[in-house]
Amino acid sequence: MKYIPVGQRQDTYDLFALVKRIEVKTSAKGQKYMDLTLGDKDGDVDAKFWDYEEGVTPLFEVNTIVKVRGQLQEYRGAPQFRVSHIRAAVPSDDVRPEDYIAASEYSPELMYDTLVGLADGFRDRDLAALLKAVYEKYRQELCLYPAAVRMHHAMQGGLLYHTLSLVRLCQQVAALYPAVDEDLLVAGAALHDLGKIVEMDANELGLAGQYTTEGNLLGHLVVGAMMVREVAKEIGTPEDTLMLLEHMLISHHGKPEYGAAVPPKFLEAVILAKLDDLDATIYEICDATAGVEAGEFSARLWNFDNVRLYNHGRAQDLRPSAKLFEPED
Repeated sequence: MKYIPVGQRQDTYDLFALVKRIEVKTSAKGQKYMDLTLGDKDGDVDAKFWDYEEGVTPLFEVNTIVKVRGQLQEYRGAPQFRVSHIRAAVPSDDVRPEDYIAASEYSPELMYDTLVGLADGFRDRDLAALLKAVYEKYRQELCLYPAAVRMHHAMQGGLLYHTLSLVRLCQQVAALYPAVDEDLLVAGAALHDLGKIVEMDANELGLAGQYTTEGNLLGHLVVGAMMVREVAKEIGTPEDTLMLLEHMLISHHGKPEYGAAVPPKFLEAVILAKLDDLDATIYEICDATAGVEAGEFSARLWNFDNVRLYNHGRAQDLRPSAKLFEPED
């Protein structure tokens, strides 16, 4: 986050930020307050506006820009911005939402064409045809969507970024172990999060502010399998091939308690689930430690069992990025 000091004060800052989450809550003392997540291209911060007055304080839309003033504090080992003033950005501020949105360093079109092009090398022509048909049908959404509302790859083009980084992992594993069916594994990876374009409600900037009703009730694993089946029926994909792919999609979270409809039950499905978790985990660790000085610990992270992660200082670049293309590509 970019904090601008206010005058000579050392504890008060101004900042422009994107509203990524906003809720009105009630404290233990019965006081209503505004609970927000504010963000820019460099990261997010949790914020509290304790002087909220119902019917007086405006409620801002998610994914709009606001200007806030307040104090940067620490709460339970994590930074927290205590807001004293907040207003919507106005034209004279000369700020644009797109300037505050994290985006992939690779263009969505390049990632999309690369993923579709992989099908040309498949021995299984049924899988190749299905992958191409699905991607063609949902091209616009795939090139726009993030991979999450928050957490890993929650950025413009993040869905394709996560998908291609997972595919690269799958290719490496398949090259190492002859028992792996590379066509099946890569196809499963390329389609595993397709349902997220229905699960989340993203705007024209590629930001998802909330989950849809269908996403909340069905989840992207089941929705994605339904979407793939619809296309498969249209082009005549053999049922046995489709069933394997569907199983990979509905099981790729590994365990029912993590959202899988069933646990993975064959080699490629197990590999997909484990590599999907690995790619997300690497991104989240790098994201959490990129702004931490060498020899220091991050804030506590609930998704890592409330552990504070350590920056050992041995990495030259801790940004959460993957090398998806060789320089000559």
